[in-house]
Amino acid sequence: MTQQQLVTITGRSLPEDLDRALNYAALKYGITSRLRLDHFLAQLLHETGAFRWNRELWGPTYPQRRYEGRKDLGNLQEGDGFKFRGRGYIQLTGRTNYQSYSDHIGVDFCAFPDLVAELPFAADVAGWYWDHRGINRLADADDLLGVTRAINGGTNGLADRRRWLERVRHHGATLPSEVTL
Repeated sequence: MTQQQLVTITGRSLPEDLDRALNYAALKYGITSRLRLDHFLAQLLHETGAFRWNRELWGPTYPQRRYEGRKDLGNLQEGDGFKFRGRGYIQLTGRTNYQSYSDHIGVDFCAFPDLVAELPFAADVAGWYWDHRGINRLADADDLLGVTRAINGGTNGLADRRRWLERVRHHGATLPSEVTL
């Protein structure tokens, strides 16, 4: 996908080299078919407000306050809920997920969680999470509900995710055969 395709889809200016980082992540994690790419972009567009936010907007809201002490997220130390709030284009959340991604890529994101929100990590973590959760099979089945549940844990924002999926499909984005960062 090109930067211009992304600008057309979002209707706004975007971070420089966003296209390269997303293409690299998509190729690295096997998000290579049209269905996979369409679903991947639609989810990222929803999670980031069309790439406006690379970190979770913090209220804290009631659901955000519930991050604190959640064993399923690995948030066992006081302050973990805020420290490991959603970052990156997939909104990676929780100490356990930050540690898993750290182990995968060899960077200590638990010590430096804000790095997850910066390119190229913001795009790479989205691809890693997608792959780690086996979401390609759901995208291959064109299962928006399943993809959304795998990303969100529920169906929050399903209508907006559907709207983005339709928009991505309408404008079409394709991957180059190779990308370097």
